[in-house]
Amino acid sequence: MSIRVRSAGIGDMVRLQAIYAHHVLQGTGSFEEIPPDVDEMLSRRDAVLAAGLPYLAAENDGVVIGYAYAGLYRSRTAYRHTAEDSVYIAPDATGLGAGRALLAQVIAQSAAAGYRELVAIIGDSGNTASIGLHRALGFREVGTMRNVGLKFGRWLDTVIMQYTITG
Repeated sequence: MSIRVRSAGIGDMVRLQAIYAHHVLQGTGSFEEIPPDVDEMLSRRDAVLAAGLPYLAAENDGVVIGYAYAGLYRSRTAYRHTAEDSVYIAPDATGLGAGRALLAQVIAQSAAAGYRELVAIIGDSGNTASIGLHRALGFREVGTMRNVGLKFGRWLDTVIMQYTITG
């Protein structure tokens, strides 16, 4: 097993869309309820890259098993030094270290791009894998918004975590 993190290219988007669609349709980490199509995923990727932020894929033995990116946290100019990260791993590839490798690179590349803060808005306070991943890489929990999303007939919280790149 060999996890390799690299920039996600256009040719990766069909696979990345399938990974994300699984999380949208089966999980509570994303509050989207209808998976975006590949064209929408490409548009989102373009916006991330236009902001100078990373959009990455993780491979295990040449197979893409996950992706992560940092997007603008908010559009208002005062937030221009803050980004929000997202990490998604294929369901059959959890526990291999891809999430850790991806998030570490998102942090490093966001820092290199001049960002000061990273925020994680984690869907579902029961999402212990994502909370634990972020905590392991130095994010601290700064709040929980209770019952802000309704998915699969359940009211869900969001956990807000923050990482300071520069002090």
